[in-house]
Amino acid sequence: MHRSNEFDTPRGPARVEVDLPHPEPATLLVLGHGAGGDVDAPDLVALRNAARDAGIGVARVTQPYRVAGRRAPAPAGHLDEAWTAVVEELLRRHRSVSNLVVGGRSSGARVACRTAVPLSASGVVALAFPLRPPRTPQRSRAAELETGLPTLVVNGDRDPFGVPSAGPRIRVEVRPGERHDLRRDPEGIAGVVVDWLRERGWVGAGHGGTPVSPYQGDRCSF
Repeated sequence: MHRSNEFDTPRGPARVEVDLPHPEPATLLVLGHGAGGDVDAPDLVALRNAARDAGIGVARVTQPYRVAGRRAPAPAGHLDEAWTAVVEELLRRHRSVSNLVVGGRSSGARVACRTAVPLSASGVVALAFPLRPPRTPQRSRAAELETGLPTLVVNGDRDPFGVPSAGPRIRVEVRPGERHDLRRDPEGIAGVVVDWLRERGWVGAGHGGTPVSPYQGDRCSF
């Protein structure tokens, strides 16, 4: 079941593409796009397809500045405010959700990290996390990943923004040959994410998975 809606936010209307495998999913994966990008990026579409097939509800959120036709990203506070309003409305509409997973690619991954704890998310998925801007590599954004929640980072080994380090609750999967756009093997990337969700017990009924409790930490894979 696919729906496209506009949600009102304090920063203008956001567009939300919702794909539900059935009317009442237990897990909802909410994904944001990169700066100046859109929710039809290959990695986001592949992840939508794979997650939906695993019984997970998926919502892809287009930020208000993109709905308005602008490419230059809004300030971080505006992005977070609009995103929070959308996620809260999604949870009001889908009360069956017991596991909220927030994520996105690049800028969208940063928004997800910054808002995960206030939104009481269960976990975070960060695709192409932009660790260090190429022109100002001294500015690390690693602290944004330290949410205290189970977090999966998927970056390419040729990403000019670099690759974050793994941590006690941060798993980092490095994809050989991939750059920041993660276009070489989006289906493989989606498979990595769904496997991680399955390990946590966040896939739909009948799709396998055992909840991880207590949390034992993650590995860094190359």
